[in-house]
Amino acid sequence: MNSHSPTASLDEAYTAHLDITGAAIDRALEELRLPGVAIHAGSLHGVFLDDQTYPFKPNPWFLWLAPLADTPDSLILWEPGQTPRLILVVPDDYWHLPPQPPVDPWVKHFALEIVRTPEEALALLPAPERGWAWLGEPAPPGDWSHVNPEHLHRRLEQARCRKTDYELLCMQEASRLGVAGHRAAQHAFEAGGSEFAIHMAFLRASSMTDTDLPYASIVGLNEHAATLHYQHRDRQVPAQHRSLLIDAGAGFRGYASDITRTWAAPAMSLFGSLVDGMDRMQQGLCAQVRTGVPWPALHMAAHRGVARLLRTAGVLRVGEDEALESGLTRAFLPHGLGHLLGLQVHDVGGFHETADAPPLPPPEGHRWLRLTRRLEPGFVVTVEPGLYFIPMLLAPLRAGPLAGSVDWQLVDQLAPCGGIRIEDNVVVTAAGPPRNLTREAFAAG
Repeated sequence: MNSHSPTASLDEAYTAHLDITGAAIDRALEELRLPGVAIHAGSLHGVFLDDQTYPFKPNPWFLWLAPLADTPDSLILWEPGQTPRLILVVPDDYWHLPPQPPVDPWVKHFALEIVRTPEEALALLPAPERGWAWLGEPAPPGDWSHVNPEHLHRRLEQARCRKTDYELLCMQEASRLGVAGHRAAQHAFEAGGSEFAIHMAFLRASSMTDTDLPYASIVGLNEHAATLHYQHRDRQVPAQHRSLLIDAGAGFRGYASDITRTWAAPAMSLFGSLVDGMDRMQQGLCAQVRTGVPWPALHMAAHRGVARLLRTAGVLRVGEDEALESGLTRAFLPHGLGHLLGLQVHDVGGFHETADAPPLPPPEGHRWLRLTRRLEPGFVVTVEPGLYFIPMLLAPLRAGPLAGSVDWQLVDQLAPCGGIRIEDNVVVTAAGPPRNLTREAFAAG
């Protein structure tokens, strides 16, 4: 990865980005003896028995090359040694506003061709017998031999998980927008808003709509914070505001931020001390995001940190080593420490250290870990330790042989606050300390 230059313009950084990604595509095609690749933007999916469609989500491989978020059925035809062709579908449509042909400087790197229908775009594909690869859905017409080939995906994933300067600039802007939303959400919580009101405050401040978001925001008040992917947004204001967990990000040119913050009401002093302790522990983990560090080791360090927090608060009656060895902490932290981030919230490339290597398994008992390899320069990871009071996980612990290891009166006191998660987006650098995009954005005000 090139060193990040904060003064580089987005257009200049994009030019270098396309050079880097293009070289990776050429190299992968050469290794697999493929003459070219057609990358489909994706198609609209219709709602069953209706004339509406679901919101369009473009193929991330298409976005990797062309920052076009609303161009269904369009194509990129990539052939080594040739100017890539961008086949843009601009339909004649008076029901919906069709996509506008791009005029941004990045377009000069493509041979732009405008067609009116998906069929016209598909007619420009090379014949199946030429042996090109296809990336995307739906499958192409005809008898193609290389539709989403795994070996091509693996090679390109190795390139995509190492972010270029252009990608970091996009993610920096996504972080700025996301942090603006989080500040507004905090104020809405402190003002006594409902989950719905807090969510709307986030959208307004981040300049997002629901369909712009890289993922559906999690806005959980009180006990709702104990549901990891809580999906509702109650319009009714609860009788008491005890806590807020908000996991919400913004997007820019297809790149995501993924940020979580937990807030405790002033009256919840014990829970508030756990939130403060989690923030300190999370920052210690962020500082360890270094080249060569095995991610599972950081994940286990997070479990040790949770054991320490619970022991200090008096919730656990056993030491850190015993809590880890017995699996006690898994009832309080049931998810992985984090994942790669980029064009997809759970980005690709987290399990294979090389394109042809077998996947690296997670530690025993930690099957939800989404990243199992060593960290490399250019990776952007989320660091999101959590501590939750989830009834369905605590019930068997309360009834089992380890029940005496827990102060259940304290658990019952804390459970109405739901849980805690603190999440930042961190860049692995070639040497020296990591770069925390989230904390940078908060510090910028």
